[in-house]
Amino acid sequence: MAYCRTFKSQVSWTKLVSGEIQQRCFHSSPAVFGASKVAMSKLDTKPLPYDILEKRIKIVADRLGKPLSLAEKVLYSHLDDPVNQDIERGVSYLKLRPDRVAMQDATAQMAMLQFISSGLPKVAVPSTIHCDHLIEAQVGGVEDLKRAKDLNKEVYDFLKTAGAKYGVGFWHPGSGIIHQIILENYAFPGLLMIGTDSHTPNGGGLGGLCIGVGGADAVDVMADIPWELKCPKVIGIHLSGKMTGWTTPKDIILKVADILTVKGGTGAIIEYHGPGVDNISCTGMGTICNMGAEIGATTSLFPFNHRMADYLKATLRGDIAEEAAKYSKVLLTPDQGSHYDQLIEIDLTTLEPHVNGPFTPDLAHPISKLGNNAKKNDWPNEIKVGLIGSCTNSSYEDMSRCATIAKEALAHGRKSKIPFNVTPGSEQIRATIERDGIAQTLRDFGGTVLANACGPCIGQWDRKDVKKGEKNTIVSSYNRNFTGRNDANAATHAFVTSPELVTALAIEARLDFNPVTDSIKGADGKEFKLSNPFGDELPSRGFDPGQDTYQAPPSDGSTISVDVDPKSKRLQLLEPFKPWDHKDLEDLTILLKVKGKCTTDHISAAGPWLKYRGHLDNISNNMFLTAINADNNEMNKVKNQITGEWGAVPDTARAYKAKGVSWVVFGDENYGEGSSREHAALEPRHLGGRAIIVKSFARIHETNLKKQGVLALTFANPKDYDKVQPTDKVSLVGLNEFAPGKPLKCILCHSDGSKDEIMLNHTFNEQQIEWFKAGSALNRMKQLAAASK
Repeated sequence: MAYCRTFKSQVSWTKLVSGEIQQRCFHSSPAVFGASKVAMSKLDTKPLPYDILEKRIKIVADRLGKPLSLAEKVLYSHLDDPVNQDIERGVSYLKLRPDRVAMQDATAQMAMLQFISSGLPKVAVPSTIHCDHLIEAQVGGVEDLKRAKDLNKEVYDFLKTAGAKYGVGFWHPGSGIIHQIILENYAFPGLLMIGTDSHTPNGGGLGGLCIGVGGADAVDVMADIPWELKCPKVIGIHLSGKMTGWTTPKDIILKVADILTVKGGTGAIIEYHGPGVDNISCTGMGTICNMGAEIGATTSLFPFNHRMADYLKATLRGDIAEEAAKYSKVLLTPDQGSHYDQLIEIDLTTLEPHVNGPFTPDLAHPISKLGNNAKKNDWPNEIKVGLIGSCTNSSYEDMSRCATIAKEALAHGRKSKIPFNVTPGSEQIRATIERDGIAQTLRDFGGTVLANACGPCIGQWDRKDVKKGEKNTIVSSYNRNFTGRNDANAATHAFVTSPELVTALAIEARLDFNPVTDSIKGADGKEFKLSNPFGDELPSRGFDPGQDTYQAPPSDGSTISVDVDPKSKRLQLLEPFKPWDHKDLEDLTILLKVKGKCTTDHISAAGPWLKYRGHLDNISNNMFLTAINADNNEMNKVKNQITGEWGAVPDTARAYKAKGVSWVVFGDENYGEGSSREHAALEPRHLGGRAIIVKSFARIHETNLKKQGVLALTFANPKDYDKVQPTDKVSLVGLNEFAPGKPLKCILCHSDGSKDEIMLNHTFNEQQIEWFKAGSALNRMKQLAAASK
């Protein structure tokens, strides 16, 4: 029956597209189609931009004279100046006009504080705030949500009133995870959206280019300033065959992470194509795009197809599906013969279910090898907790397939051996799985249904079953599994996989259990094998929207006041950073030489620190807490080069700042991978950091550093990292000749009086150099605004 439904959908899709192509042949101009005024969402009045995008992409296509990939079509159709913009992959800086901005509550605080500092009266593009990060998982959804509303009332009130004053839509706590809300309400094929969260690419499941950024980038777009992005390369992933058995969409991205590693997608958009695409549901495509953040990709996307049209109709946006079909060929599918900088082939028919981890999302294990690999590496075989949901895997399809596994186990008298946490992605998903009995099945299985929020995925988990430092294993359907990410326990071995495998593994609670081949002993002593997972892609009775949790901004919010208590421990108005004094940065002290992986979690921890995201000074007390010091191989222990005393990193940085001593940090490869949190750039700047010098950067973090006036530099010769000694004084010279493409000289003055001169590369363009000179991008915005008056 499932196959018949899919086949009928394919037929209607073909008719839809062919019919619209015929209409375009017999009608006069793109303006005819723009005249339909189909809104960008059910909650917006601004119309879909397809007619404008079509005109722009025709200009670019004529200029380039070559077939265009889907990524290029969507990106270049949003150029601010398609006639004159230089376009060279990996080289040019594009100036773009995104369609909308989305912010989650933890990052929205700083973004809105920066927007308030700009002095502008209202945002220029549709923008939303989503309250999903500040709800800690403790007992269950209802209780945890109530507690979060009480604890975070000051922050929620600030975001709500700031949204109302400046024209930003506000999704109340409990509404769901930002990326699921975007998919259900705002994403559409051909969209260009920026979001202040690294997993914003989730919207690629609906054919949009949705890109994670820092809050300062969001401020640019909300202030009607063209958004700048280095022209990405395009990595094509050609999918063939069909998934069967236990293989799921999650396994596609787990395999891609294995191939490309955590930095292989840096500076590139991942574009999926090929006949295998039609084998993946819309929400499954969202899963794949979401976790593309773990390979460093700028974003990921899929071409518009009938699975997307089905999802749009199910979420009451059938008019958008019909409008998108009119532009399918010109805007929403790649041209034949388009060029990819790298091409990867994946046969879905032979793809095995995967489990990735621990400690990094690119360490991949086919399920058939996981047990042996765990034994060989001395990873704890016993699983302590199973967790499903999150922004990556919390769709109706995910939950319904897990419920069928749970039902089969229950029929044999078995259930989860371990705590089993379930996170619905949105209020709509929660209400629908409650109505359809799925939530109750998961509870009967032993599950606890948590709040519609990020929860344990981002460290918002009051975990009680193991002690800190106790070596243990957890398995989740999340996207990220860095050290201490979920529970602040560095000894927790976290693995990521599909929600179906999490559910199956929870029954036996062992890494060496393979549901594809292994049997389970029922309560009656008889053995049985789990059937291949199945479930409805979309609810047959439609979605239940649940409680209305959205607050639209008033048409005029100018009379609304937004107050920040000077004594608040949660919120703090920003003071502008000092501009550059036109002198070289001489005799900088080394605060820390980081050894190995240094994610934004290492630089600015999440979990309990999330409550200080709106207070720069307070949250700066978490700076570099878990980064490894190359001097002693320890965390949060550095030597004060003035006093000779050993102390915590933030305390040492504050001591330097109090004495007017500027400092520098050195790091390793792919520095700043992970979350988009700009606090990892704001905190070093606030506490006196002037430069971060590393072997290579993750994209978002490098941009965030530049935005805050920090010199983000890379070794011209990565081996020069070894020349750096903790006691060195560091001088960056030639800054008066700071120019695009021109390396900077660094002089390392060693404690024995000797010196090393090394060269440092950078990717600053002329505009970004002005950010540095002004002290920050926000300072530069104010300079330009003042000059225009």
